[in-house]
Amino acid sequence: QVQLVESGGGLVKAGGSLRLSCAASGILFSINDMGWYRQAPGNQRKLVAHITSGGMTTYADSVKGRFTISRDNARNTVYLQMNSLTPEDTDVYYCSSSYRGYDYWGQGTQVTVSS
Repeated sequence: QVQLVESGGGLVKAGGSLRLSCAASGILFSINDMGWYRQAPGNQRKLVAHITSGGMTTYADSVKGRFTISRDNARNTVYLQMNSLTPEDTDVYYCSSSYRGYDYWGQGTQVTVSS
């Protein structure tokens, strides 16, 4: 059974930082591409950051220079370091894994940034 479990969300003031974690089980983590997405109620899920199995990273323009995605294959965990947060970063953040069409999602973690 595949599980992606996010943690690290919460309430933070503008300018602050959070570090999201996503612990994966039931997949061969090292060969999966991993991603972080965000979604507000009624809106489409949008890519925030992505990291390939080989470590190549991609970011949404809105987070470049502020967010950093990384992975620890020994811990089956992907991270999202979020710095200089603004109220516009408020959303539910989801972790995803992908390998040859086998895509899985976590349950999401709420990030709320107050002004």
